[in-house]
Amino acid sequence: MTQRSGTSSFDQSSYSIRPDLVESHRQAWEAIGAPGTWLTAERRVAVAADVRQARQCKFCRQIKEALSPYAAKGSHEHLGALSAPEVELIHRVVSDPGRLSEKWAQSVLDGGLGEGEYVEIVGIIASVSIMDTCTLALGLPDRALPAPGPGEPTRYRPPGARKKAAWLPIVEPPDVVESDGPMYPSPTASYIYRGLSMVPQSMRDYWAMANRHYLPGEIVYQFDKTIRAITRPQTELIAARVSALHQCAY
Repeated sequence: MTQRSGTSSFDQSSYSIRPDLVESHRQAWEAIGAPGTWLTAERRVAVAADVRQARQCKFCRQIKEALSPYAAKGSHEHLGALSAPEVELIHRVVSDPGRLSEKWAQSVLDGGLGEGEYVEIVGIIASVSIMDTCTLALGLPDRALPAPGPGEPTRYRPPGARKKAAWLPIVEPPDVVESDGPMYPSPTASYIYRGLSMVPQSMRDYWAMANRHYLPGEIVYQFDKTIRAITRPQTELIAARVSALHQCAY
C-alpha cells in the first residue's frame, strides 16, 4: 500500500519518530523528484517506482530461487517507463544483489546505459530501499512518490573519477577537486563510502539520509560513543545480523 500524495507515512505512526529522521526522508524524496546529475526528474521518479515494482516481479523471484542467477529465463515485470538496461539494473540490484558480477555490470553498460546513469540509479535504489524498509518496519505504508520537478541534469563528471578498485569509476579522496563539492568525512573514508563518488550529488543525497538511520561517518570509528537510543554494541550487533542476512560482505 502506498500513502496518498502530499503526506508522510510517519504521520500515521504510533511511535515517536526522531525529527531528524523524518526530515531526512522528506529531503531524500524531494531530491528524487528533482533533476539529478545524469537523469531527468521524470526518470528518477520512474526508477523509484520500478524499485517498488521489482519486489513484485515474478521473474525476479525465479532468479533469486535459481541455482545460478542467469539460469532463469524470462523477462522482468516492469512499469514500461524505462529502458531495458535500466530495468535490468534496477530489478537485479533489488532482488539478488549478492550474486551480481563485473561481467553482468559491463553487459548493462554495453546495453546503452552510461556509467554516470548506472551510478545514479544505484543511489536511488539504495535510498528508496532504506526509506521503504524503515516505514515497513514501523508498519506504515510506502510514502507516495514525488511529482517530478522541472529542470535539466547537470551532467557533471568529476575529473578525478577513475576505474580502479571498483567495477565503475570512483573518486579517491586525494583526487577530489573543488568543483566536486563536499565528498568525504575524512581522507580515509571506507570504500563503501566511495561507491557512489562518480556522481557526487547522488553520494551526498544518499549519505545524508543513510547516516540518519545508522551513524554519521565522522563517528563510525569512535566506538566509545553513541548518539542513538541504544548502545553502540547493540547498534553493531543489529547491523552485523542484518548484513549477514543480506549476504553483505561489508
